[in-house]
Amino acid sequence: MSSSELINLSRRERQVMDLIFEHKQLTAQEVMEKMADPPGYATVRSILRILEEKGHLQHSKSGRQFVYTAIASTEKVRQKSLNHVLKTFFGGSLKEAVSTFLEQSDTDLSEEELDELTNIIEAAKKKGLD
Repeated sequence: MSSSELINLSRRERQVMDLIFEHKQLTAQEVMEKMADPPGYATVRSILRILEEKGHLQHSKSGRQFVYTAIASTEKVRQKSLNHVLKTFFGGSLKEAVSTFLEQSDTDLSEEELDELTNIIEAAKKKGLD
């Protein structure tokens, strides 16, 4: 699954994927119940089928219902999406992306979060020296 495939989801497809990632596995009925402003049941089933055809979901059978799960882990999807954003908007520069985020006026990090980021940076420095 490429990052462009993840980016090219419709709004409804992304809503369904978000729900599947959040709940790990859902039936079509459960997806419909959890969606804000849900379409009809047949539409939800169609979206699930399309996502399965695109290679994002798989299903297993539980009684008479199909139970859908994501093929890729949330972590893998995050990594691919973040890499896509880094390449597209920051020329692949993590430094530029982090600087942009930290320079935003509405970025409000606690002292604890800043300490955690410092520790992550220090660990990366040590790793780079090995």
